[in-house]
Amino acid sequence: MTGRDPLYRRHRFPAEVIAHAVWLYLRFPLSLRMVEDLLAARGVIVSHQTVRLWVEKFGRHFANDIRRRSAGRLGDKWYLDEVVISIGGKKHWLWRAVDQDGFVLDVLVQSRRNAKAAKRLMAPVHYWDIDSR
Repeated sequence: MTGRDPLYRRHRFPAEVIAHAVWLYLRFPLSLRMVEDLLAARGVIVSHQTVRLWVEKFGRHFANDIRRRSAGRLGDKWYLDEVVISIGGKKHWLWRAVDQDGFVLDVLVQSRRNAKAAKRLMAPVHYWDIDSR
């Protein structure tokens, strides 16, 4: 990713600054204003609105790059995690298929706890060892 990349043409800031801002916002649970503050601490004065526009414009490009890089590099062992969450005041079960490195592969939300159905739904899509701890 260089300053000569056509994707970043006609932008005031270098590609590295834009890429860092988008990465901060997408990688960590930060608000746009927090990203603005982190950049300001490094001497880059940019508004949170500009960061939002960068995320809208370049976010898909970053996601596609990450997907391309991680393709074929999933872990050997996969796990099915279960978490109880509240949605609209009602109890739901969130199931996540996670590999050994913590990469989330699939997500399922159920209104009733049914581990057998969750395994059955997720197993044909991904071929993994399910350990329902």
